[in-house]
Amino acid sequence: MTRLDAPWLTVPATQAVCAAIARDGAQALFVGGCVRNTLLGLAVSDIDIATDAEPVTVMALARSAGIKAVPTGIAHGTVTLVSGGIPHEVTTFRRDLETDGRRAVVAFSDSVEEDAARRDFTMNALYARPDGTVLDPIGGLPDLRARRVRFIGEAEDRIREDYLRSLRYFRFHAWYGDPEGGFDPEALSAIASNLDGLAQLSHERVGAEMLKLLAAPDPAPSLAAMRSTGALAQFLPGADDRALAPLVALEGDAGVQPDALRRLAVLGGVDPADALRLSRAQAARLDKMREGAATQMAAAELGYRLGAETARDALLLRAALLGEPWDTAAAERIAAGAAARFPLRAADLMPAYTGPALGAELARLEAEWIASDFTLDRAALLSR
Repeated sequence: MTRLDAPWLTVPATQAVCAAIARDGAQALFVGGCVRNTLLGLAVSDIDIATDAEPVTVMALARSAGIKAVPTGIAHGTVTLVSGGIPHEVTTFRRDLETDGRRAVVAFSDSVEEDAARRDFTMNALYARPDGTVLDPIGGLPDLRARRVRFIGEAEDRIREDYLRSLRYFRFHAWYGDPEGGFDPEALSAIASNLDGLAQLSHERVGAEMLKLLAAPDPAPSLAAMRSTGALAQFLPGADDRALAPLVALEGDAGVQPDALRRLAVLGGVDPADALRLSRAQAARLDKMREGAATQMAAAELGYRLGAETARDALLLRAALLGEPWDTAAAERIAAGAAARFPLRAADLMPAYTGPALGAELARLEAEWIASDFTLDRAALLSR
């Protein structure tokens, strides 16, 4: 018998939620990521609970136990119970009545087997009782232990229920799959056969999934598999993943953490900010990285013009795209440029220069100052 062993499981506030739900005989089962990650020895960030009690009953039971209940998605069976400051998403067992590739019409169920069958991957259909005993209604444990990402039942059926699952497949493989085990041929074939359905997905949903995928320790194999199925071109028209693996290696050489936007920048493509509905701040950072990488500016000037972090990212992109190694001395030069402050102001050149001539002279002197490795002071610049 498999049991969970993790600190989050025995937290009194979490056990209180389970006890409240089960008070009249209902089931309270941990499900999804908290079970999967615990079995893999990974961190748990969210606690999801599945139950055969309907949402209104869950809320009434919680309130009678003094636990705050919030109807976050009550129409779909989900309420959030806040105990000890910890949110617990509690969802009633469900079965699908109909789907259109984006959303499902569901009915509540009293069967954990029905609830498991409507999920996406076998490793996500694992449940655990409050004492940690693991329930495996569809045989997902062997897949999890092998780090094998596999659709539940027929891959095509699961994809046609929600086309975003095609992208989720690659994301889950990047985070949880065995890199030596490769990709499930049935999954790749089903994804390639259902590309037309991807067009109906919202850009926001695609963007959220893509950024999670790109934040994985090494998303390069998943992006290569996406390209082979044709899915990459659907999600990011014009993107090219060939420089992604070199970028991941360079990140290790430079000692920097994975960054989804940096990796998105190296993919290129036609207006990725719009394709993924990035925020204005994300789009601006993406543009600065790409523009910096496309210039011939040295490390110090990039640091001065873009700031230390964006300059470093631009140099990493440039090295990945050109197939060059990471310059270990670059960080010091970037830092020097980022700390430098141009010693002149427009007022220093007036009234001798005004209008466009003033801007041109300031730019000329700034270029000389940069070329001097930021050593020319105000007096030296004014004398030139």
